[in-house]
Amino acid sequence: MSARAQAVATVKIDQPHVRVIEYSFQPGAETGWHRHGYDYVVVPLLDGQLLIERPDGSSHVTELHTHQPYERRAGVEHNVVNANAFQFAFLEIELLR
Repeated sequence: MSARAQAVATVKIDQPHVRVIEYSFQPGAETGWHRHGYDYVVVPLLDGQLLIERPDGSSHVTELHTHQPYERRAGVEHNVVNANAFQFAFLEIELLR
């Protein structure tokens, strides 16, 4: 079990075709390990860095920019950690169909 604080997930929209969740992280907080069941889009709400940990033990830091979305396919497995010295947040939009 991780000693890191957990990110706060707030569901903004939950419909049969789309789910929107806001993730808010204190410095060093994490999502916890998860696998995405759907294609998804992430929209950062701030500029900052996230540490992405992979199941094989590798990791990398990614730079995100306010309102600059990126997309990923279903099946991605990872743990996401706020690598900033400040609170960070993004919207995750799951495409359920």
